[in-house]
This record gives sequence, structure tokens and C-alpha cells, in this order.
Amino acid sequence: MSRASVFNPVRAAELLNNGLRDMQLLTTEYEREQLIRYFELMAKWNHVYNLSAIRDLDKMVSHHLLDSLVIIGNFRNWLSGTMTPRILDVGTGGGLPGVVLAIMNPAWQLTLIDPVHKKTAFLTQVKAQLNLNNLTVVTGKVEDLPTDTPYDCITSRAFASVIDFVRLSENVLKPDGFFAAMKGVMPADELNELEQFAPQTWQHEIIKLNVPQLDAERHLVKLNQK
Repeated sequence: MSRASVFNPVRAAELLNNGLRDMQLLTTEYEREQLIRYFELMAKWNHVYNLSAIRDLDKMVSHHLLDSLVIIGNFRNWLSGTMTPRILDVGTGGGLPGVVLAIMNPAWQLTLIDPVHKKTAFLTQVKAQLNLNNLTVVTGKVEDLPTDTPYDCITSRAFASVIDFVRLSENVLKPDGFFAAMKGVMPADELNELEQFAPQTWQHEIIKLNVPQLDAERHLVKLNQK
């Protein structure tokens, strides 16, 4: 069995700390401990809950933890004027980026929704073991959520297309709220499709992300009503 397939807290902490330094994201010791505990739970239960197709734990740090941490600065800027922001993570899977956002921002209220029960069972375990009181786990589809308590921000790193993300989630977004879609390559075709679907409705901002230890394109797409 290779070293990268066995959880090593020292190795995980080294990769995490190097990534945090490279992205110049300040963290407390407690936040780093929580991130490592979450990563350990993912590594332990991945084969049971099918949380990630990645089995190499070094790659899981970059593809999951650092990939989610790199958006923190943008989210904090966008939500800086919002009292107790309410954020929805759609199709959260193993809790990315929702669990990371909850760990790093205890004043934010995170709701993580996924239709797969075994994944939300894992997230319920994470919530309990990490004592994340600002985290709510929901098993179901976003289109079935009640619309009387809309969200300031709706995010996802799992939706196949921007248009499906918006179409299925817009009923639970506040009028002055925004979508934040985590994407790989720059989704120009998807944004053009959205404009054809809902002309003159959404304006977008695209941020190119640089994820430490990850040699792949990453973009964050912010969408809000014009």
C-alpha cells in the first residue's frame, strides 16, 4: 500500500499548511485542526460512502481541501455586508465546499443538501464529530426546498452546467443574493446558454483561481440579477 493511500496527519498538515501559505489565507490553529479532522473522516469513510473518486490522499488535499479554501476570500468580500449570511451548498456530496466554509466561518449558517442518503449520513457524522453548530444537513433535491427562507448565496461544485444550477435553485435565492458556481475550465458556452435561456436576467463575474498543488484550471463564477 502506497504512502499516499494511508492517512498520515503529519503529511496532511504539511500539505495543508503549505497550501494555506501559498494562497496567503490566515487561519487559526483550531481551524487547521478542524480541517485535518474533516479530511481524516473523508479518508476513513471514502470507500464506504463513495465520497470521492480520488484515492490518493495527497491529491485529496489539493483537489478537495485547498480547492475549497481558495474561494474563502471571494466569499468573505461578497458577504461582508450581510449579517449572519445564509449559504446553500447544492449537491454537496462529501461536504465540499460547505463543510470547509462552515469551519472557516463560524458566524455563517450553512445548509448542505444532497439527494444521496449515504452522503448526508456521512455529513451528519461530520457535523457531530466536529461540533459544527452552524451546519444543517438536508437529504433531498434543491427544487423541493421551501421558498420562505431564501439564501444570500447558493454555491455548488457538482452541477454539470450553470444553466441547470440556476434553473433548479433560483427559487430559494434572495432577490439581492448571488450564485457562486465552482467550475474547472472557463464555462463560456454555459454562460452563453444561460443568457439565451434568461436574456438580460443575470450578470456574471468570472474569477480565475490558482489552487496550490493543483495543476488544473479552476474558475469561480458569480451570478446575480441585473
